[in-house]
Amino acid sequence: MYPIRTREQALTFVEQGHSLNSVSKRLGISRAAIREWRECGAEPKHRPTVCFRCEQCPAADEAAYSLLLGYYLGDGCISQQRSTFSMRVSCDKTYAGIIADVTSAIEAVHEGGGVCHVKGPGVIVVQNAWNHWPCVFPQHGPGRKHERKLTLEAWQRDIVDHFPADFLRGLFHSDGCRVQNWATRMVGGQQKRYEYPRWQFTNNSADIMLWCQETLDLLDIPWRQSYWKTLSVSKRAGVARLDELIGLKS
Repeated sequence: MYPIRTREQALTFVEQGHSLNSVSKRLGISRAAIREWRECGAEPKHRPTVCFRCEQCPAADEAAYSLLLGYYLGDGCISQQRSTFSMRVSCDKTYAGIIADVTSAIEAVHEGGGVCHVKGPGVIVVQNAWNHWPCVFPQHGPGRKHERKLTLEAWQRDIVDHFPADFLRGLFHSDGCRVQNWATRMVGGQQKRYEYPRWQFTNNSADIMLWCQETLDLLDIPWRQSYWKTLSVSKRAGVARLDELIGLKS
């Protein structure tokens, strides 16, 4: 195993624009190793932990699981990578708080697993390798989520029912936004403009949309289906309640 100083030195050369081939020859390190450090960071990987689903035991942190489920259904995917699977959640690089939130959730669900951040155009992909991601997220399958039928397992429903705010935070912070709406009204013969905040959630999957609606109902937050793939929380009390439960995107 290469010392951390050597790993960081190799990444410094790559960041300066040197090719993998030139860095490999310069330091005597394989291109495959340098490529892995570039994609997953300089820190050595941790050993994977036992899968709570295979062991038929509760998740160590069910709130974190509910949160990560929301992020996964919104902007996440699970893909096979050589002999293992990778969980990837794409985050807008301008939202450092969301990147940290996703990172913490993955670390809590896969205890001891190393998380790396991969830079892309406008995004930071939070990534973790684990053989058991398909076990803990059975929604994984070929093709896009909205093009196939999704089902929540009974144990997943129990977790969401116990931690609904965390689930909504994952959904709204990945596929939602808080916008400032406006409307006009005639008052005393004059047209006045009124502004009010609104949360919107957009997802092409009818199943994911239904789970969002059911969870809002569970928390008595009124919502309205404004389009087949978009719902809105517009009433003042509902917006305030959602602000309190999930916080603003940051």
